Formats: sequence, C-alpha cells, structure tokens
Amino acid sequence: MAGYCGKILRVNLTDGQIKQETLDISLAKKFVGGRGLATYFITQEVPADTDALGEGNKLIFSAGPLTGSKVPTGGRYMVVTKSPLSGTIASSNSGGFFGAELKHAGYDMIIFEGKSEKPCYLYINDDVVELKCAGKVWGKMVSETTDALIAEVGEDKARVAAIGPAGEKLSLIASIMNEKYRAAGRSGVGAVMGSKNLKAVVVRGTGKLAAADEEKAKEVIKGVMEKIRQCDVTAKGLPAYGTAVLVNVINETGIYPTKNFMEAYTSRADETSGETLADKYLVKNTACYRCPIACGRLCKVDGVEAEGPEYETIWAYSADCGVYDLPAVIKANNLCNEYGLDTISAGATIACAMELYEKGLIKDEELDGVPLEFGSSEAIVEWTRKMGAGEGLGAKMAMGSYRLAESYGRAELSMSVKKLELPAYDPRGVQGYGLQVATTNRGGCHVRGYLISPEILGLPESIARTSIEGKAGWVKVFQDLTAVIDSLGMCLFTSFAIGADDYTDLFNAVVGEEWTGAELLKAGERIWNMERMFNLAAGIEPCEDKLPKRLVDEPIPAGPSKGQVHRLAELLPQYYKERGWSEEGKPCAEKLAALGI
Repeated sequence: MAGYCGKILRVNLTDGQIKQETLDISLAKKFVGGRGLATYFITQEVPADTDALGEGNKLIFSAGPLTGSKVPTGGRYMVVTKSPLSGTIASSNSGGFFGAELKHAGYDMIIFEGKSEKPCYLYINDDVVELKCAGKVWGKMVSETTDALIAEVGEDKARVAAIGPAGEKLSLIASIMNEKYRAAGRSGVGAVMGSKNLKAVVVRGTGKLAAADEEKAKEVIKGVMEKIRQCDVTAKGLPAYGTAVLVNVINETGIYPTKNFMEAYTSRADETSGETLADKYLVKNTACYRCPIACGRLCKVDGVEAEGPEYETIWAYSADCGVYDLPAVIKANNLCNEYGLDTISAGATIACAMELYEKGLIKDEELDGVPLEFGSSEAIVEWTRKMGAGEGLGAKMAMGSYRLAESYGRAELSMSVKKLELPAYDPRGVQGYGLQVATTNRGGCHVRGYLISPEILGLPESIARTSIEGKAGWVKVFQDLTAVIDSLGMCLFTSFAIGADDYTDLFNAVVGEEWTGAELLKAGERIWNMERMFNLAAGIEPCEDKLPKRLVDEPIPAGPSKGQVHRLAELLPQYYKERGWSEEGKPCAEKLAALGI
C-alpha cells in the first residue's frame, strides 16, 4: 500500500451521503494516480455527452502516489472533470500544500457527485468527514473565505481549496484556489464546483506516509536533489526571478505574443520582466510543499502583499494587452486570485476584446465608460473586476474569448485551441510547441508537453525551434511524460533537471515496484489515449486539432522570428503516425488493446 493511502471519499452532494471506498491498488498503479486515475474514474462514471454544469458531471480531487511523500515537489494534486469551457476532459494541476494535506488525512481521492441544494463545504479532519453550511461565505472572495473557514473549523493548520465569486457565477474560466494563491486554474473547473453549490474543501491531516523502501527512497531523493541543484533553470533562474525569468528570454526569441498575437516581439518587455519584478516589487520567495526551487513570488504594491504574478499572467495582462505597467498587472493578478479566475484566460480574453473594440465590433455604449484599448492599465484592472463580478459586458467576457469573439461574428480572433486560450508563446516560431498545443487533450495548454524546454531552453538537449524534423516524436514523448508527472504528484518544473528514469526510480522506491522507464512512459501513453477517447466520445473531433487561422496563415510581422508561420498541416499526419493512430487521428483498436484500455 506504500505511496497510496488506499481510500477514496465519495461525496454525494444531492443527498449528503459520504462513503469511504477502498482503492483498487492494481488499478491505481495501472494509471499511476493523480491525473491518470481520476481520468479513469471520469471515463467510467461520466457519460461523455453530459452537460458539464449539470448534476451528471463529477468533480474529482486526486493526489498522486508521491504527493505528500518526502520526494521534492511532491505536493501536487489534480482536479479532473468535464470542462464547461471546451467540452473536453479537464485536468487542472495545482501546488501549494493542499494535496499533501489530503494524503496526510488518509485519502487518495475525493469524488463529488450530484448537487447540493444549498451552498456547502466539505470538512476533512483525518477520519472525521462532514458537509457543512457555506452560507456565510457564499459570495465572498477567496482570501476571506479561506480565513473564515479556517477560523470556523478551529484548525490553524488546515488547508483550504475554494472558489470565488467567479465560480459561483459559473464563469467558464473560473479556477479553484488553494492557500489563496495556488490555482487549479484552467478549463473552468471552478464553474463545475460552483454548479454543485460547493464553495470549498477544508482538509487537516496528521498522518505520516512511509516509502516502501525508506533507504532506497532516501538515496534516490538525494540524487534527484543534486540534479535539481546543478540545473541552471531550477537552481538559478527560477529561484532568482520566478517563472517571469522567461519574459526577456521568450521576447528576445521573437515568440512573445503581443496585442492578441498580432505581433510577437516588443521593445518594452523588460518593463514587466522577472528581473524588474524582483528589483521593484518582490518581498520574498515562496515555496510549495517540499520544494527546493521556491519560484513563488510574494509581491507588494500599494501596501498590499500577495503572491504572484507568474510568467503567463504577466504576459496575458502585459504584452498581450499592450500594457507595460507592472503595478497594474499585479493588481489584475490579485483580482483573479480573489474572484477565482484563470489568469491566462482572463488576460487573453481582455486582449481579444481589445482587438474586437479596435476593429469597431464592440461599441462604446457597451463599455460603461472604460474603453477596451490596447495599452490601457485601467482597462486590464477594471475589466478583470467586471469579469469576476459578472457585470455588464464583463459577464460575457467571463465565458472566455471564443464565445466572446463568436458573439460578434469573429470567432477567429479568439487565440484559443478547443476554446481554451493559448498561453505566452507564439507557435509560429516554435514548431514542436505549436504541434503540442494543437493536439493537447484539454485545448490550448503549454503544460501538457512543454516543448519550450528543448526548443528554447535546450533541455534536455537543444533542438531547432523552426524545424519540423523529428518534432512529432518529441511531442509524443513530452506529452506522455507529462501525463506521468501529473499522475505521480510532482511539479513539472523538475523535468528541467530530471528525466523518465529518475521519475521511475522515485516511483519504485516509494511504491515498491520494479518498473522500467519504458513502462512508466507506457502508463503515460495509456492516460493520453484514454483522454483522447473521452474527447472523441464527447464530440471533439480530430478536426479540432488546429491553431487559430492567424498563426498558420499570417507570418510574424517583425522581430527575431519575422516571416515564420506554423506548419501544422505538415506535422499533424506525422504526429498521428507517431501515436499509432489512424490517418484521421483516432486511436485504433490494436493501439487501445496494447495499452490495456
């Protein structure tokens, strides 16, 4: 049982029943845990055509076998459900301490089903599990909710995962926030939680987790820690400047999307870089559970201290909106955390709205006196507030950029894949990355196979970013490995320093197995194909493996990547072949059988 607690909590919000189920350990190992195991339960228990905001959808909080262990960065957990934003399977990852606390309380997973008649929250204190009234905190911001619930249960060391007003109002870009600042941010998982009238999950755990082989685990962990200390990204760049260390790196490569991807380079990037953030606004670094990297930023603006912003957030509110005002970006980030909004989707939706306004599609009479102009610091702050509060046009924007642009007859101006907004890299100048985001199972997501690592950072080796040679194979391996990392319960940033064999050694030492790296990657491939099959059943056809028209038809106009377009049409057939799928992009029966699906 090492690595796994062996228990699942099943919470029926409709009738209030809470059941404790025994985890099938062989099943858990087949899908590793975390993302993989939760995806298995969703595919078995949720019909793919279910209304994502209806009672038939389920919401799963799932930790991995290394979550809560002594493994470095072993604090991650997943929230898996059907996405109301994209219609795909949603699996959002978060750090902090909540996942470890859930494991220490003795549970691998919580499955929420049905819908509560009134606002509620789940309280877990080891073996004590109960649903409580959340009426007093319904409508409250995330930080106030967190403080109030900790005070109510009388456990200062409890950890809280909660939604803000955006999730309550069913914003399709709503996130779930834990410890106030850590986010299961993407795919609208906060809206699913809100649709169930579930305000929060409060967890206190006092149990201890032991590895199957403590001496072996200690030895493997020591080796992994040494590799993390020797890697410039994990030992220098991220600790010094956080994820925003990428601002200047990506901009100088000419792939820093600017003004809703109309451009890919700006001369003003350094004004909102990680270096500038550290110099002017950083109070101190922060770290998640057992993390030696400590990339978190506690920043202070106008007397307010809060965590963030991350690289993606800075980009979404800065270059993407043409705003080079860090205090305004920090304020917008803080509003996202309080209302419970995905910062990437929120900022990118504002950028999309700015282009719609610039083209005369959004009219002045819709704006309540706050023009959606590129370069407006006031706009990024006030429209974030309006989106969180669901006010006026803000309510429409809170449904994401695709639905916003579509409502004005210009869906192509949404820089999204499968309706999920693209993050802070222009695919036109990074061919492998572009293929990866076009084929991800949850839409426009960079953390399902971070090809920026080899194509830009040169890790684990450098590959030519504008070449398409061999990229399909790289994408498959990175997607499968990322599925494993998410399922183990570790942070993706460790992959800058360690590889599949290291993750396998950690898994074997903690769980007590003798897997090879190839076997672990096969589990990742199993997870990826299972997600693909759910999406196909949900009506997400292979024709949705595409990029916005702008990125395949319009060359980058200026900067180091001038003239580049993405060559997706050439890469997709190679990718499907690499996956062992049909030419139409569907897993064949032989492939599924080989994977045990």
